Amino acid sequence: MKDSEIKVLVKESYGKIAMTGGSCCPTKGSCCGTLPPEDISKGIGYSEEEMNSVPRGANLGLGCGNPIALASIKEGETVLDLGSGAGFDSFLAASRVGPAGKVIGVDMTPEMIKRARENAAIGGYSNVQFRQGDLEDLPVEDKSVDVVICNCVINLVPDKKKAFEEAFRVLKPGGRLMVSDLVLRQKLPIRIRESIEGYVGCISGAAMKDAYLDAIRSAGFDDVEVIEESAFSLDFFVSDGTDQPAGQSLGMSREEVREFADSVSSIKVRAIKPR
Repeated sequence: MKDSEIKVLVKESYGKIAMTGGSCCPTKGSCCGTLPPEDISKGIGYSEEEMNSVPRGANLGLGCGNPIALASIKEGETVLDLGSGAGFDSFLAASRVGPAGKVIGVDMTPEMIKRARENAAIGGYSNVQFRQGDLEDLPVEDKSVDVVICNCVINLVPDKKKAFEEAFRVLKPGGRLMVSDLVLRQKLPIRIRESIEGYVGCISGAAMKDAYLDAIRSAGFDDVEVIEESAFSLDFFVSDGTDQPAGQSLGMSREEVREFADSVSSIKVRAIKPR
């Protein structure tokens, strides 16, 4: 599948997710399974307090970790949220930077941008703005942000190195990168690698762990460190809308499903732009 085809597919699928309002799995494919968004978010590291502090509908359960938890965001800083979706992480960051700080959310899906802006208005977030754009070509000025966060979105980007280069470009010297994402410990079965559902479900586009970390380093970052790593539950993966286990809708055998489950890790990675 061509990179351009993948981007169109992802944009269309997540546009549908944005428009459903209450369900994060309206079609085949998303970074969530059949569990409610709140259960998924709790399972990947968000507290009840964090989930209750944002407008209803901002949390779609699409992440694979909590980048806010380890980003050490300070008052007055400018934070960039890559693949900001309906605004969940952006709003959590906004409460940390305070009125003197600023949060910029970037997402390539018009429907997500519209929903995030509506949520910002409901929550009265005057220090948050949302911009439509690609992660490989960010609509953000050079050396203008203190922290870049991203929650399970780089795996959807065909050119991961370019995405990290863009994050490096917009960070101030000494700025921090904190990413939660899915990576591979071993190659996926070919059935998943070539499936449409796999690409949209944050699976087929995931890179091998070493290649992912090398892409961050090659973009210019120093002190690249995996802060946390854990297995990623099959309950959080793509389903076909009929509550079938992940992989069953792709016609995988039980053995293939077990192999698939052992292939994917959720990691939190921190890196620094040299001064």
